[in-house]
Amino acid sequence: MTTAMGAALRRIQLGNALSAFGNGFTVPFLFIYVAQVRDLGAGIAGMALAALAVAALVVLPFTGRVIDRRGPLPVVLAGSIAAAIGALVLGVVGTAPLVIAAAGLLGAGFAVIQPALATLIVWCSTTRTRSRAFAMQFFLNNLGLGIGGLFGGLLVDPEHPSSFVRLFAIEAAMFLVLAVTVATVRLPKGYGAGAEVPAGERSKGGSRAVLRDRAMVQLCVLGFVMFFACYGQFESGLSAFAVEVTRISPAMLGTALAANTAAIVLTQFVVLKLVEGHRRSRVIALVGLIWTVAWLFAAFSGLVHGSHAIALSAIISTYALFGIGEAMLSPTVAPLVADLAPSSLIGQYNSAFALVKQLALAVGPAVGGLLAGAGWYVAYIAMLVICSLGISVLALRMGRRLTPAQDNPLLAVPAPVPAQRQTATEQVATAAQGAGGSSGRGGVKGPGTNRRCSVGLRRQQAGRPRRGLGPGRSGGHRLARRGRHHGT
Repeated sequence: MTTAMGAALRRIQLGNALSAFGNGFTVPFLFIYVAQVRDLGAGIAGMALAALAVAALVVLPFTGRVIDRRGPLPVVLAGSIAAAIGALVLGVVGTAPLVIAAAGLLGAGFAVIQPALATLIVWCSTTRTRSRAFAMQFFLNNLGLGIGGLFGGLLVDPEHPSSFVRLFAIEAAMFLVLAVTVATVRLPKGYGAGAEVPAGERSKGGSRAVLRDRAMVQLCVLGFVMFFACYGQFESGLSAFAVEVTRISPAMLGTALAANTAAIVLTQFVVLKLVEGHRRSRVIALVGLIWTVAWLFAAFSGLVHGSHAIALSAIISTYALFGIGEAMLSPTVAPLVADLAPSSLIGQYNSAFALVKQLALAVGPAVGGLLAGAGWYVAYIAMLVICSLGISVLALRMGRRLTPAQDNPLLAVPAPVPAQRQTATEQVATAAQGAGGSSGRGGVKGPGTNRRCSVGLRRQQAGRPRRGLGPGRSGGHRLARRGRHHGT
């Protein structure tokens, strides 16, 4: 990685961390704000949350094409400004249509930022450093969300709507900070909207090219199952299970969510060292097994009614195991999307995977909430255990379609080899070549000098005398014979 790439990447990561910090101020409180503070009811609050997801689904299919044609920087700027306006409007309006419209604008802006930032990270990293760059992004995202949520909880007061105005104003300011930070990024030479793409890597067809890539299609299916079985359950089925079946208090549910964030923040770089150098498909398969154990812990917490402490420990372990799995996926999945994509379609590949994530985050809570509302918790846990095992199966099947460079780039890209000292034989060869070069006319090597020296060296290494210098055939004897032959 060059100095310019490193400087650009640091600015991108800083802006990303600050926007996550601002987002953490409002995400945990949006439902309460709309339903109770603005007194619009749970129905309108649910519609506002749905508007966030629907807006993302609307804009993402077009985002990738814009990134590939215009570059990711304009997309980040436009998305940051749209999200800032949406957040600011949410903090001051009090009617249902305006709340839903503002939530949609916030969701659309935030959605387009993600694939654009991912493309910037790809541009500012190499194959060897990409996993660490995406791991750092995920780490800073969670750290920012956690710290923002903590400060937001200290500032918010449901009795005073003005406290929520402050939260949304802080979020809007952080999106503007992201825009300013990214606007000052100087991309490495050769990157940008007008950069030339090698002829062998040019791809046509846009979305059709993505769909023709069997490995990418399999990764998208795998990604849908992953997001459905984990992120899609945090705010619906798993929370309902923890409160109604495990019978923990809402405060303890907050502790469990904190355990998830803590597991990510504390283990991210330890996990990164463990997974680097291993095949990505097998790392993802291992995550499926870890999440299977997590869901079995959740089931166990619902069966232990005699000991509340054991049940609480089991449900907290569920959230922590999910965090460890997420830490394993962050340096694995996003870099794999980038390595599958041709240079001309990086934006569309990132947008396609972001669209799959949004679909899973929309379907997951709906299915989880439906099963939890009906009280079918046994079927709910069984479904998610099957999904987690399915992650392992799908990952191993996908691994068969990946090239060695895609599945394990550290083995495919050789590390720089330090210069080694010359051996004695190499020193002799160098000296012989230098002597031969000075004996030619005008200091230029005579024809065949290098070939004669190398032949002589090979004979010496084989234990045979050099031709013309063996016993009875000294250099002087050969010159005498040559002189007699020419009549001197």
